Amino acid sequence: MQITFKLYASLTDYLPADKRRGNAMTLEVPDGATIEQVTEPFQLPQKLVHLVLVNGRYVAPADRATLPLQPQDVLAIWPPVAGG
Repeated sequence: MQITFKLYASLTDYLPADKRRGNAMTLEVPDGATIEQVTEPFQLPQKLVHLVLVNGRYVAPADRATLPLQPQDVLAIWPPVAGG
């Protein structure tokens, strides 16, 4: 199944070079793949995986290993950000 995978701010460095400018890419993942399974190959440091949304809805850290993604889902991840 296909999903859209988006990384924001400093996390865009973990995307392939040709996808960084747009910060998103289409991924083919197994049916029922979880957020954790999708992000694992990208080797994102867990301390930088702060805000996780699927189709604009927040996913709590405890659910990221078990929530199955659906075809055409949009998975978006932000690192912690500080304002000033």
